[in-house]
Amino acid sequence: GNGVNVIFDPVGGDVFDKSTKCIAWEGRIVIIGFASGRIPEISANRILLKNIAVTGLFWGNYMMHNPFLVKETHTKLCKLYEEGKIKPVIYKTYALNALPDAFEALGSRKSYGKIVLAPE
Repeated sequence: GNGVNVIFDPVGGDVFDKSTKCIAWEGRIVIIGFASGRIPEISANRILLKNIAVTGLFWGNYMMHNPFLVKETHTKLCKLYEEGKIKPVIYKTYALNALPDAFEALGSRKSYGKIVLAPE
């Protein structure tokens, strides 16, 4: 094919390296984290030759710089969820008294998707 138009990368490391190879002409890579533990680098010539854009999105800073956007986005996401248009992957639901187990799953990187804490 022609490659991927937009890549959201929460992993970094080797995943980012592979993303720069499979991104389409004029594609966009959005960096949203470094779960792999390795912060990758990219050569400027790769950006130039494929005419791609590489940008970062640190959502946490929006609470300080644009809290209205956070609230607006949260409202829109909840609506999409209620309409069944987005379906987050839920790894496991834990009772609040099992909070240490939830943190263990998260910290050990055994989980995938979301971990949910439910009131008892």
